[in-house]
Amino acid sequence: MSVIELATALSVTQTAVRQRLIRLMGQGFVGRTPFKAARGRPSHRYELTSKGRRQTGSNFADLAFALWQEIREIEDPEVRRGLLQRISRRLAMMYSDLIEGQTLEEKMKSVAELFSDRSIPFSVDASGSLPVLTALACPYPDLAEQDRGVCAMEKNLFAELLGEDVRLSQCRLDGETCCTFEPKSATDA
Repeated sequence: MSVIELATALSVTQTAVRQRLIRLMGQGFVGRTPFKAARGRPSHRYELTSKGRRQTGSNFADLAFALWQEIREIEDPEVRRGLLQRISRRLAMMYSDLIEGQTLEEKMKSVAELFSDRSIPFSVDASGSLPVLTALACPYPDLAEQDRGVCAMEKNLFAELLGEDVRLSQCRLDGETCCTFEPKSATDA
């Protein structure tokens, strides 16, 4: 995100954001990339480094990584796909009592709150005909960088929680700033 975007999202001044970014860059938790806006001088986007991603959330990374490696070793793609679907359903069962709302937008906001409570920021954009769920940080950064199957598992999890098929329309692994999940019905229309 840019300094302006961070200041808006955090409801603080741009000066406060810049001061914190300088400190975090000095510690190696945040990196800076220049980008050219349509007009004016180049700006910068800031993102977590791998060191910074390892510090976010409590994700029991070593255990998850070892388990994921074992899943990847399953040779039969149908067996592997079935296992990932069962894992998604299990996570959905764990989280389902925490998801509230009747409409898709309400459910997405509840999912965003659930992950936010786990130190993983999500947002919901309801400006279009259907809402869009955006992961502003990856819940499983080390795993996702090793295997995109994690992204498929996450997509299945959101479909289970929302009661709606979703597609991953943007992915951080493709150079996007975040991962975006849209209802499939939005692309069918």
